[in-house]
Amino acid sequence: MDGGPRQARAANDVLEIRMSRRPTVPKWSPDSWRAKPIVQVPEYPDAKALAAVEAQLATFPPLVFAGEARNLKRALAKVASGEAFLLQGGDCAESFAEHGANNIRDFFRLFLQMAVVLTYAAASPVVKVGRVAGQFAKPRTSPTESRAGVELPAYRGDIINGTDFTRAARTPDPRRQLEAYRQSAATLNLLRAFAGGGYANLSNAHQWMLSFVKDSPQFMRYQQLANHITEALGFMRACGVDPGLHTELRTTDFFTSHEALLLGYEQAFTRVDSTTGDWYCTSGHMLWVGDRTRQADHAHVEFCRGIKNPLGLKTGPTQKPDALLKLIDILDPDNEPGRLTLICRMGADKAADLLPLLVRAVKREGRNVVWSCDPMHGNTVTSVTGYKTRPFDQILAEVRAFFQVHAAEGTYAGGVHLEMTGQNVTECIGGARAISEEDLNDRYHTVCDPRLNAEQSLDLAFLLADLIRTQRLGKEKPTPVVAAL
Repeated sequence: MDGGPRQARAANDVLEIRMSRRPTVPKWSPDSWRAKPIVQVPEYPDAKALAAVEAQLATFPPLVFAGEARNLKRALAKVASGEAFLLQGGDCAESFAEHGANNIRDFFRLFLQMAVVLTYAAASPVVKVGRVAGQFAKPRTSPTESRAGVELPAYRGDIINGTDFTRAARTPDPRRQLEAYRQSAATLNLLRAFAGGGYANLSNAHQWMLSFVKDSPQFMRYQQLANHITEALGFMRACGVDPGLHTELRTTDFFTSHEALLLGYEQAFTRVDSTTGDWYCTSGHMLWVGDRTRQADHAHVEFCRGIKNPLGLKTGPTQKPDALLKLIDILDPDNEPGRLTLICRMGADKAADLLPLLVRAVKREGRNVVWSCDPMHGNTVTSVTGYKTRPFDQILAEVRAFFQVHAAEGTYAGGVHLEMTGQNVTECIGGARAISEEDLNDRYHTVCDPRLNAEQSLDLAFLLADLIRTQRLGKEKPTPVVAAL
């Protein structure tokens, strides 16, 4: 008669033994990162001024809300299950000087164009996440820069110091964080207006084309796609369906993201959600840990493990499978779909060899992650003219390799992570107009890393549409990775 209770007690005993073997998870708080080693942080000369700015920021209204971050996590869960595609992109580092309504509008227009290409041509829902409204800080290879025998702190992004090569400009100034907040708030205000105020209406697809792209090789291809959308909307009206009554056709969800690098700033915006009691970082919907700050026992991983936002983790060529699995256990212990996006930045010449090892390890452990390709950072070179640039053909090669590896491993290539701009810049060589190294000087505007211009971004979107269509429909057998490279 008492077999049932005895079995229950035995099962509880086994569970207690298993739980006792699990490593103890240290208690987390928004400032627990301060007791950990940290890299890629500036040295502020006035600690009291820094503390005062951080205290002031902690009183400011949040930039985003916990419910919005949860909406993004649900959307990314669909990406993790192969039901959608992640398009993440924006400036290498946002600039105080270039902040303006026209630049924000043109970036948003380009993003809408790329998303509609992917949605329509590949028949795939697209989760739209900008590197915007917070992407001000950048990690650097060296903490200092030397010119003509003079050594000064490296430029680390407008939120920290200035680009001018002077002692005053390069000295980290905490007051810049206040300006970064104001600019982020203004940018978010305009993006929300564009996304929900009618500008994103599919009826406007023809109007999203940027003027300087109208004579590009991709113009006719996009115009044909926009014509098909117009015809489809006309067909709906003829059938008695008013597209204007369907919010999904006249508005869009647009989320923000940035690298969690300046942790004092991030801590200031880490608040308790009143509806769930969980901690959220309200400086952006999604934060990511960079390839240079992903040490498992360091401050950046410590901070990110405790917030409930969707997280990204940059994964470069030095990443080992066991170390990656350890980071996944720390950042996503509950294996929650949509929580963690692995942003792979291997380089076109390394992706075919290194990426399969990571994919197999993660798949073997049954982890529900989003796999995204960053084809930018692993393909940076210095031109003969001295400019840092990225060959467009190498960017395309890494994207193709990324899709081919996932096809071979039976996993889902779920997204891309791009440095791009709606401006007519000449920073990446190649593309339909064959930008040469000699052309870089024409419109090289970035103060940090080179970005795809609007034409190159649209070109890449059409390639992605073809790759996603093949992945979803399985109509074509992938070509060998080595042959493609």
